[in-house]
Amino acid sequence: MSGRLFVVLGPSGAGKDTLIAGAVARRPELLWARRVVTRPEAAGGEPYEGVSREEFERRRSAGLFAVWWEAHGLLYGAPATIGDEMEAGRDVILNGSRGAVGQARLVFPHLKVIYVTAPEAVLARRLAARGRESEAEIARRLARAAFPPPKDAVVVQNDGSVEEGVSRLLAALTPPMRNAG
Repeated sequence: MSGRLFVVLGPSGAGKDTLIAGAVARRPELLWARRVVTRPEAAGGEPYEGVSREEFERRRSAGLFAVWWEAHGLLYGAPATIGDEMEAGRDVILNGSRGAVGQARLVFPHLKVIYVTAPEAVLARRLAARGRESEAEIARRLARAAFPPPKDAVVVQNDGSVEEGVSRLLAALTPPMRNAG
């Protein structure tokens, strides 16, 4: 039995990491793919491995990433071991990037895209609360936030409580019921 890959996309501040963490807490059999990022781990947020650009490039050249991309001046890589986990029957959740969805589809043709979003005012408030970026950087992130989701994406509106958002994400992870008739 093969597991499934869920790629979670959405604008910065939409709450992707918070919802993924909540989903994994409620369904521990889900695997949250731990990305490799060229950012110090002390920056916080999601659980990721922080590495230098040189180390990232070494790993990329060695084929250790199933998918990799660049965004906001950082390099991100999803470990190649995702495929092994899926072959073992595990469902994997990856906080991805719209720029890497095409590459991910080449590696994992049956992946499911989930697009997490929230109103601009909510995004702005969340980005400011993180304290990682200047006002100008937040404004640039908000300008990018208006991108439409891929046509096949399941949209998860994260504009309420964390519990509501987690429940919506879990519903998006659940395959549709087949008509018994």
